[in-house]
Amino acid sequence: MKLKLSFFLFLFVYVSSFGQQIQLTEDAEVSVLTFGPGESLNDAFGHNAFRIKDKSKGIDLVYGYGEYDFDAPNFYLKFARGKLNYLISRHNFSNIYYHYTSYNRSIDEQVLNFNLKEKQSLFDFLENNYKPENRRYLYDFFYDNCATKIRDVSETVTNSPISFSVPEDFEQKTFRELIHEHVDRNSWGSLGIDVALGSVIDRNASANEYMFLPKYIHSFFEVAKIGNRDFVKTSSTLYERKERKASFDFLLSPLVILGLIALLILYITYKDYKNKKRSHWLDVTLFSITGIIGVLLLLLWFATDHTATAHNYNLLWAVPLNIVVIGQLFKKQPKNWFRSYLKFLIIMLCLMTLHWIIGVQVFAIGLAPLLVALAVRYIYLIKYFK
Repeated sequence: MKLKLSFFLFLFVYVSSFGQQIQLTEDAEVSVLTFGPGESLNDAFGHNAFRIKDKSKGIDLVYGYGEYDFDAPNFYLKFARGKLNYLISRHNFSNIYYHYTSYNRSIDEQVLNFNLKEKQSLFDFLENNYKPENRRYLYDFFYDNCATKIRDVSETVTNSPISFSVPEDFEQKTFRELIHEHVDRNSWGSLGIDVALGSVIDRNASANEYMFLPKYIHSFFEVAKIGNRDFVKTSSTLYERKERKASFDFLLSPLVILGLIALLILYITYKDYKNKKRSHWLDVTLFSITGIIGVLLLLLWFATDHTATAHNYNLLWAVPLNIVVIGQLFKKQPKNWFRSYLKFLIIMLCLMTLHWIIGVQVFAIGLAPLLVALAVRYIYLIKYFK
């Protein structure tokens, strides 16, 4: 009985001491790490994380807010619907350093000018956030991501408000222009982004909203103030990216591939015109593809929680109704209203061009030759059915 009591007493003391939060020393440092872009689209925008270092306690940890929750049920469906939770991660700095340097991604560090109370507050906050019941948060690419979390958590744990100034090289840009800083406009990644995201990202971003991108967390933190002191005490580059020869292949870019497809459409239309016939398979293919894309864009707009897929004027060329009217294309002489519908499609393409010119929405540059080919094909069909 005494042995059992001794064991439970020991267990109680051990668990209690383990549950107490580690107290940082005066020598502790807290910093923000900014990781440069990687090669894949998923890594193209970089990453931010907190680093907590206290040599006397043997602590050198990195906390980030960009880890996928692969254990979430219906992962891909939630991702598509904008309902996916992301996780806060915690890793040893040595492992993080090895990972990013092995992928040749730059690492910049900004040591924050925190007093001991603020350092402890940040450490306690991150440790509490890392608990299984607190790790998840609803991700939003523009307003709640791995970069904005760094800003928001910093403002939460400081005793004095943080005042962010505009860096000297600041230029007013839209959200889409900020994305294009990281993704080449004539790339497949940019094409997907420009088709999927609506006109809501073609408004100018405020200075505070720039910080959805990791590189702007770095530049805005550099000139920020916390009370009367500089927010950043020291800045350094822990690893500088080694320049490599660009691997972008223009011949495989959207502008070239979609341009070739557009030329094929124009060539077949020309042959149809010369032979006074109609290639049914081409029309069914074009109406099917544009209709399916249109339905997907409608779902992204109305059936998801994504904030950036609303008011998408790509629906002016990817018209969902094209799916419904496909049956008319199999008839030798379609209904009279179908010619009016074809005129409607041409008007939609003209409206899209107007939206592009006046800046309501910027569209993927790779679409330009395809849109011209669609307009020519629609005009030919109107004349053919006449």
